[in-house]
Amino acid sequence: VADIAPDGDLTARQKRHFLIRMALRRVKPGTGSAPEFMKERTAMQPWPDLREVLRGIDWVIVGGVATRVYMPERLTKDLDILVRAEDREKAIEKLKQAGYHIISKLAVPGYQMRSPEGVDVDVLFGDYRWLDEALSHQEQDSAGYPVIGLPYLAMMKMEASRGRDLSDLYILLGWAEDDELDHVREAVGKYMPEEIEDIESVIFIGQHERKKSPKWDDFE
Repeated sequence: VADIAPDGDLTARQKRHFLIRMALRRVKPGTGSAPEFMKERTAMQPWPDLREVLRGIDWVIVGGVATRVYMPERLTKDLDILVRAEDREKAIEKLKQAGYHIISKLAVPGYQMRSPEGVDVDVLFGDYRWLDEALSHQEQDSAGYPVIGLPYLAMMKMEASRGRDLSDLYILLGWAEDDELDHVREAVGKYMPEEIEDIESVIFIGQHERKKSPKWDDFE
């Protein structure tokens, strides 16, 4: 750590460099998960359906819930959604009218809100240069909810650079198809050109971990 930040206070980008460097030294073939499992796409964990609530506003699911479009679904404690910063007042008002109430401000622009059923929803206000592009190229999960596209989800996780985000990225990009990776590289090159080397390292680590993953037949 001292080589990256002598004062020991790492920025998100420095932390990512450190974690990627460590992963490159330790990466080994095989994730321990069968390809059949890694390719499963489900929407088993229920989340509030905000499609009617936020009608008239462009929004997408981001964060942990969004990953279930691109990798096996994992448990997460809240639903994260992203709206344009200019739509923040309209979005919050619509949610309040539907019975949601504000719990607190987030560390990033946005609010943590709670549904009438007690489900936490983090409403993020975005001003990313790529946001209009992302909102016009949405994906859908198995429940039919609007989800952010892989290139933009990858950039959000690169920017956050927590351990959980990098772990997700290794799976998201390690198991992505070549054409999907081309879109990721194109978006990073356009909007985060200084991070091209890191994204290639993440892809390498993810694909290396994917190699020689056991098939279900190996356990029979």
